[in-house]
Amino acid sequence: MAHKPHILVIDDDLRLRKLLKKYLSENGFVTSEAANAKEAEDLLELFAFDLLIMDVMMPEKNGMDFTKELRENNLTTPILMLTAMADSDDRINGLEIGADDYLPKPFEPRELVLRINNILKRVTTLNLDEDVYFGPYKFNVQKGRLMKGDEPITLTTAEQALLQALAQKAGETVSREELGHLLETDNVRTIDVQITRLRRKIETDIKQPSCIQTVRGQGYTLVTR
Repeated sequence: MAHKPHILVIDDDLRLRKLLKKYLSENGFVTSEAANAKEAEDLLELFAFDLLIMDVMMPEKNGMDFTKELRENNLTTPILMLTAMADSDDRINGLEIGADDYLPKPFEPRELVLRINNILKRVTTLNLDEDVYFGPYKFNVQKGRLMKGDEPITLTTAEQALLQALAQKAGETVSREELGHLLETDNVRTIDVQITRLRRKIETDIKQPSCIQTVRGQGYTLVTR
């Protein structure tokens, strides 16, 4: 039997949780639900989820704070944020703290499923057997695994996808448009934010990056050794 992705819906709106659970179940997903961050933490101790759907406006601990906390604790599970706030700055803030995608309310359930499937596709391993070496790092493109010596470096799925795309064309310029297509966005600033997040994990000097270099007006290139 094929694996059904397991999704955790975190939202204090009971009606929305039930609707999402029903719709996602009808579209081939296993769905669990939590009304707040505490319930979600308990479930995360028990299950390995394929994706989290996180509401921003929740009591006690909001979705932004909870996402930031999860990323600081090295959780790499993809996070799709839901919010009634459609402001672009809110979306950028969500991406900066580690969200993989951002969907404003109200939304079409079909669009949500499309976003989920696009995120899950990024997790699928790529067909490249050789490791790529850059700076002090070794990156296994197929598994999306980054190592610094014997130490694994934790990457979100979006960061993995970016590094896989750059590693597959190491030494070449990968355009922002190509990276945007990979992350399902045409917002150049979104791509730059994700690259900055990735650089913070691998560069010794983020202002003068040596591994992921900017090609002005074109895109980015991964400098290998």
